[in-house]
Amino acid sequence: MNEAINAVFTKTNMIYLAAGLLKTLQVAAIAILFSIPIGMVLALARSYSKGIAGKLAGIYIELFRNTPNLLWVFVCFIAAPFGSDTARCASAYVLFTSAMMAEIFRGGLNSIPAGQFEAAESQGFSFIGTIWSIIIPQCMRNTIPTMMSQIVTVIKDTSFMAQVAVAELLYNTKNLMATLYVYSGHPITTAEVIMLFAAAAAVYFAINFTIAAAARVYQARMAKDTGKR
Repeated sequence: MNEAINAVFTKTNMIYLAAGLLKTLQVAAIAILFSIPIGMVLALARSYSKGIAGKLAGIYIELFRNTPNLLWVFVCFIAAPFGSDTARCASAYVLFTSAMMAEIFRGGLNSIPAGQFEAAESQGFSFIGTIWSIIIPQCMRNTIPTMMSQIVTVIKDTSFMAQVAVAELLYNTKNLMATLYVYSGHPITTAEVIMLFAAAAAVYFAINFTIAAAARVYQARMAKDTGKR
């Protein structure tokens, strides 16, 4: 066991895995950063537009919700007009996650009583002003726990990039498994394989459990604040 630990957890190996983790977090951050505003626009269009904008938003949402994320990773890796593998893969996650966020936000919008619009209108708010100042803030506040759950999904789904040989955490783990004998001087053992994938699993778990725990704390605080009213 000690030999396996010494072979796997070297400084060189940890730097290599850390580089993969950085790629994972980079793509996840891009997906989250862009999908939140895009998802909100799609949700608003689908909820409040009766014209072509609402129909197009509906088509977009249903297309991506009912097809695998991995499919879009392949499509964008091949066809997206970007210069780097990272950008092409990130575009797939933005497209897919925007649809997921749109449905989350649409649920939040639907939970807001219609009387909010009437009350806002009586105070002199325009429709756009009501959406921006009253509806969106409430929607965001109500959907934060579900959004954080989707963020966990995005981080886990970045492992799909291993299928197109992008050096994220899982790919680097698999690649290290294939080349570990170069550094250890002997064929890789079962114990070393288990340790490598356990290390990757521990990293995913630590990040996602922290986000999920934060979501639970927020939900509990919201429930407590609601109970005080």
